[in-house]
Amino acid sequence: MRMLKVVLVALPVLYLTELIGIGMFQDHLLYYPDRASVAEMATGGLAPWPASDDFRGLLAEPATPPRATVIVFHGNAGHAGHRRYYVDVLTRLGLRVILAEYPAYGARSGELGEQSLVADAERTIARACERYGEPLLILGESLGAGVAAAVSVRQRPAIAGLLLITPWDRLDHVARHHYPLLPVQWLLRDRYDSVEHLAGWDRPVLIVTAGDDTIVPARFGRALYDSLAEPKRLTVVAGAGHNDWFDQLDEDWWRQAIEFLLPESR
Repeated sequence: MRMLKVVLVALPVLYLTELIGIGMFQDHLLYYPDRASVAEMATGGLAPWPASDDFRGLLAEPATPPRATVIVFHGNAGHAGHRRYYVDVLTRLGLRVILAEYPAYGARSGELGEQSLVADAERTIARACERYGEPLLILGESLGAGVAAAVSVRQRPAIAGLLLITPWDRLDHVARHHYPLLPVQWLLRDRYDSVEHLAGWDRPVLIVTAGDDTIVPARFGRALYDSLAEPKRLTVVAGAGHNDWFDQLDEDWWRQAIEFLLPESR
């Protein structure tokens, strides 16, 4: 009986402790930045963008005059320099690529959090439009899909289409999946509600989900897709996880994706 009383007292305390811990340290649960200098990131043909002393990301130009500019908002871990795999395929398709970097990631200072990342992404898009004009595509992966959805509604006139890879519909749905016993909707400071952000969006959107994704299960990407208006497309990469889907998409798939997102360039 004494042991039972101890357990009954301890469980609420442990639960409350976990709630407080998640509330205090949620940035460390959602964001995993790697730090690196501009020189360390700008290698292998990637150039600091727009400049080394005004660093917002990495730039790669195609061998021919670019048909459009793609801004890539990456996932929650590492830094922009780790996403070179986008550069290789997209430049071959005639696209200029900007691997955007977030505040507090890579060589950049700043604060973590939805408000900070989305406001900074808006400035990155504005700078790209000012320098290169249209058309402009936005590609967001995982966390970057949440950033892309939020910023695109603010920069709607400039954006021709969205490519959202392993996205969620709402961040709290993903959090509830991983922490089913916690009231995550009350604890989360960052919302990344992509359904709300893209309500009324009327430009092409291509959603890519990974069939065996255990981090952002495919059903959340499907829920986002179902909420969208046309024109839209959905690709489910069967057998792929959250971090290995890229290897299963060949260049023909990427070509068709770009043709869907840039119909006027056909």
